[in-house]
Amino acid sequence: MKPAVRRQPDRTRQMLLECAFEEILRSGFRGASLDAILESSGVTKGALYHHFGSKTALGYAVVDEVVRPWVEDAWRPVLDADDVVDAALKLCDELQRQRTEQALEYGCPFNNLINEMSPIDEGFRTRLQHILVDWHQGIIEGIRRGQRNGSVRDDLDPEAAAAFVISSVEGAVGLAKAQQSPQFYEAAVRGLHAYLESLRPPQRRRSRK
Repeated sequence: MKPAVRRQPDRTRQMLLECAFEEILRSGFRGASLDAILESSGVTKGALYHHFGSKTALGYAVVDEVVRPWVEDAWRPVLDADDVVDAALKLCDELQRQRTEQALEYGCPFNNLINEMSPIDEGFRTRLQHILVDWHQGIIEGIRRGQRNGSVRDDLDPEAAAAFVISSVEGAVGLAKAQQSPQFYEAAVRGLHAYLESLRPPQRRRSRK
């Protein structure tokens, strides 16, 4: 996976963040090897500590500058869409096509870090929490926009629906990783697809082909 990295005019720093992201995805933050990051990036240890004073500082930067845009870039088409349900359905199908192999092998980098680091490190917890809050709020606003334009049911609770969608997305990936089963992941996506379709007013619902 090629992560997006923002605000990085320095190529060395960018390379360190990209390689650290990949190493953390494979091994978790605590298991991540600085030597492996240095080897894959071709950067010296001195350069690493010039840009990041510690492994923890590097991890924080990965969350802020790689994981956050990774989540935001995936979901921006949904959050900005007039028809949030249609956009979410298209994204689910696209993610299933693109990320099934990654989901089974590594899981979701965002959720992995929540499970690993939030209970033990406040810096990670607050950064990851802010990403989750922004993601949740973005979906809430998209649902409310859909309610105003008639593409989402009026009786829907936007906060509950947004929380359920995020939980379903992250749960599907995490459990598919545990199961090592593409069939499980595909079934979870079908279930999420059916739930999203139910958010439309009855007269606007479509059958899945």
